[in-house]
Amino acid sequence: MAPPSSIIFGQRVRARRNHLGLSQSALADVVGVNRRVIGELERGKASVQLGIALRVVEALGLDVDLRERER
Repeated sequence: MAPPSSIIFGQRVRARRNHLGLSQSALADVVGVNRRVIGELERGKASVQLGIALRVVEALGLDVDLRERER
């Protein structure tokens, strides 16, 4: 069974942030949120607003894949 999407998203955010050498505080400053929001997002604990998630994706240079899934 695959982990929930919020956990996968958080893992990818953390991996990219670490790859770029950014602290949670630095990313939070760029995104315009409190550091705790980034920590909770990375642990899959926060239900993040779409606008915040998109700002995180943009700040980290990640892509969002909106293709339909094959059934």
